[in-house]
Formats: sequence, C-alpha cells, structure tokens
Amino acid sequence: MSQKVEMILDVNEKPNLAKWTLLSFQHVFAMFGATILVPILTGFPVSVALFASGLGTVIYSVITKFKVPVYLGSSFAYISAVVIAVEAMGGSVDASQTGLMLVGLIYVVVALVIKFIGKDWIDKLLPPIIIGPMIAVIGLGLAANAVGNAGFVEGGTWQAMTVAILTFTITAFISTKAKGFFKIIPFLCGILIGYVIACFLGIVDFSQVTSVIESGQFFALPQFIFPFQVGDFKTYNIYFGPETFAILPVALVTIAEHIGDHTVLGKICGRNFLKDPGLDKTLMGDGIATAVSAFLGGPANTTYGENTGVIGMTKVASVYVTVGAAVIAMLLSCCTIVSAFIQTIPNAVLGGMSILLYGVIASNGLRVLIDNNVDFSKQRNLIIASAMLVIGLGGALLPLGRFVTLSGTALSATIGIILNLVLPKE
Repeated sequence: MSQKVEMILDVNEKPNLAKWTLLSFQHVFAMFGATILVPILTGFPVSVALFASGLGTVIYSVITKFKVPVYLGSSFAYISAVVIAVEAMGGSVDASQTGLMLVGLIYVVVALVIKFIGKDWIDKLLPPIIIGPMIAVIGLGLAANAVGNAGFVEGGTWQAMTVAILTFTITAFISTKAKGFFKIIPFLCGILIGYVIACFLGIVDFSQVTSVIESGQFFALPQFIFPFQVGDFKTYNIYFGPETFAILPVALVTIAEHIGDHTVLGKICGRNFLKDPGLDKTLMGDGIATAVSAFLGGPANTTYGENTGVIGMTKVASVYVTVGAAVIAMLLSCCTIVSAFIQTIPNAVLGGMSILLYGVIASNGLRVLIDNNVDFSKQRNLIIASAMLVIGLGGALLPLGRFVTLSGTALSATIGIILNLVLPKE
C-alpha cells in the first residue's frame, strides 16, 4: 500500500523555529473555519472547540508515538445527532456530551479488538480498487463546499469570485514557481494576499474585532462545560438514556472515515499508517481525543482533510508542525482578539484555497489506482469503482434508524467492500 515519496520535511524532521511557526500557522488557517463552524451550528462554545482540537491533536500524537502528522478538528458527522439530542433534552447538553464521551470509548474498544486480532486483514478488506475511489470520494465530496465558499454559485458576488480566483491563482503559482521557503508556505501566502485583496474589495467584516476591542477583554479561558462544578464554569450531568444512545451508531460512520483519511495521508507521505503505528493506535488516539473534548463541553474530533491537503501540496509532513499548530490553536482559544481577526477571513479566501486542498486529496485517489496498476479492462474493477464514485458523490443516503444515516465516504466504502467480497474474480 505504501510507496516511497520524497518529502521536503518528513514525519520525524523538525524545522527551525521561524519555519516551524509559519508552517504551523498555515495548518491553523486551514482547519480554523471548519473547526469553529461545528460549534456555531450546534450552539456550543467556539473557544472550547478550538482548545479541544489542539488538545486532541496533542493526545493523538502522543498515543501514535508522534508517527502520524494528523490534525484533529471538530467532526461534522455528529451535528444532526447532537442537535436532536439537545432538542429532545429541552436544551440540556447532558445527553449529547455523555453520548460523545461514549463514542470515544467505542473507538477505544474497537482499537483494543484490532490490537487483539491483528491488522493484516486491512489490506485484504481495503485493496487498491477500494482505496482509490474512496480517497477520490473524500476529496470530491468536499468540492461543493469549496465552490460555495468561493462564490461560484447562483447569487454569488463578483467580489467573492474575484477574491477566490486570485487566492487560488496566487497559491498555485507560489506552490509551483516559488523558490526556497516560500515554496512550502503557499497556503499561508495565498490567504494573506487574498485577505488584503478582500479588504480592498470591502468584503471583510470587522464587527467581531470591534466588539472585542470595545469589551477590553483580550484574553480569557475557554468557556468549558464540565460534568461537575469547577469554579464559575457551566456544568452538565452524566445521563444514560435513549437520547444518549441514539448518538452512538454514528461511530460506525466515523470509524470508516477514519480509515479512509489515514489511507489518504499514508499515500501522500509514502507510508502505511494503518500498520505503523497501526490502526489500533490511531483509533485509540482519535477516540480518547473525542472523549476528552466531550468531557470539556466540546464536539467530537476527527482527522481533517484540509490539513491533509496542506501536507500533499507542500510536501511537509513533519509531525512537529502539526503539533505546533495544535499548541497555537490552544493559545488562540484564550486570545479573543486573535481569534476574532482569524474569523474575519472571508469565505471567498477559504474557498479559493479549498479548491486546491480538496482537489489534491481527490487526485491522490487516482494515483493509488495508477501506482497499483489497477486494470480497468476487468469488468469487476470497473463495477466496484463506478458504484463507489456514483454512490459517494451522488448524495446517496441509507437511513439506519431515526438518528443515523449512512452516506458519503462511509456508504461508498461499505458498498465497495461488499462488492469486492461478493463479485467473482475473473
């Protein structure tokens, strides 16, 4: 599954302090929008989600022995289940937070089972004909978000489109033509220049920054919510009821996505992270990070494709950089003025950058098929790939009860695995 890939900075290589800081900030910019969007949609404190994403990344890195350059951010998969649980509890987060902590424990149990029975079955369960389309679905499944943020939709403004085009073009040219250090920070350069252009075109909203300045409160602890009384922080109760257990099946979806994300990253880095440090350790890290986030009053965590895209474009896979981004995220969660400024980055800037990020992920799926010489003259391979792409990108849904729906990457991967097992080999 793995093939040697030349990286500018490999997983265990550490840049000097100046490069380290800039490269880490590049990852912070990549994950920031999506990480804070989840708590905004679910009504949870943004500061806690930001802090928990950083802390979760550090926890994950320690458990995986600093062998995987992953960044964990807020998971979108649990939004519907969490919102329903909160509404069913009359606005209380008792069920949602208890449920997310149990989800983390499910990850840990699955990790222990994998550790016990071994992991050689992964290559048999996920051959290249499944991995390639699965990676493509992960990247292309995010394409609509990138296009929407860039403003290339009905009702989109010329200002947003202009900013997105220039951000994309600048990032692409820096990535391909720049020399030296600038070649490995194309996204940071693209965001900064795109932000300046957006300011000139008048699409940057500084109201949040003004609000912070007027309040005079530039530093504050995140708004944690604990299951017991701690100072003046809000609290919730541990609750085991139907509203709690309804969240748990979503773990099956996110575990499938976890495997896909690590397969993508492994292909980019030329490593097999499912074997070293192993799927048991990556699941353990992801699960404990989610449990800790929920304990603090935050959302579930998950590996972020945006940051995987950054690694693919820059060829910088240093785990020092992703851990550095995690530390910065925790510090930013306490720095209200910096967080406010970052939140002023227009969607058009993020959209222009995301077109590249998500495209890189999808292209790596094609590379898996090419590198492994998958023969599409065989009808079996053609059927598996076709079904996975159409189902994964066509918006197919498979309801598994009132609270859980299998869709996207998880449904696509499930169909691919089933077809690979039942279709006769030619």
